[in-house]
Amino acid sequence: MVFRTWGGKRQGAGRKPVVPGRVSHGCRPALASRFPVHVTLKLVESLPSLRSPALCPLLEGCVREVKPGYFLRVVHYCIQKHHLHLVVEAADASSLSRGVKGLCIRIAKRINTALGRRGRVFSDRYFARILKTPRQTRAAIAYVLLNSRRHDAQRHQRRDRGLVDPCSSGLFFDGWKDGPDHPPKGRQAPTSEPHTWLLRLGWRRHGLISVDEIPG
Repeated sequence: MVFRTWGGKRQGAGRKPVVPGRVSHGCRPALASRFPVHVTLKLVESLPSLRSPALCPLLEGCVREVKPGYFLRVVHYCIQKHHLHLVVEAADASSLSRGVKGLCIRIAKRINTALGRRGRVFSDRYFARILKTPRQTRAAIAYVLLNSRRHDAQRHQRRDRGLVDPCSSGLFFDGWKDGPDHPPKGRQAPTSEPHTWLLRLGWRRHGLISVDEIPG
């Protein structure tokens, strides 16, 4: 006979462990409007590279459609093979969540239409890191805009000096120490102007960013 028991250890009970490399499903921290956020979106690796001539402009177009009046502002971005980095601003945690989810839906629909496929596009929920100091903010901007240079260094590959990643908002960035002075002629920035002090001025306290810098 098997007797019913109450309390004690039971198989399958308790909080489930977090799988390494996956974003925790715990409650997200509160967000104040004065703090920007570094957001990372991971896509399924069965998709073609997002940096391809077909998909990179498509994703840039999705970012361009995030305009004032939306739940968030995208200030900086970088498109990698199967993930995106964004630096965004939002009024609070709810606006951040709604804005990122809306952007993800738009990206998923565009990618599936372009590739003639159906199914899941994002492999995990988004990762968000709130930036609270000028040093953190500068590091996040450099990490996003120079992410391709970071990956090249990890693979022991060289990237031409002075080259700005075309699959990023670096072409429209005005904080380069030694980069292009003006955006490309005839192209309007797909990103929004920053409203927070940290993204407008605060990060500059720790120096402008070199195009050849390799973020840690």
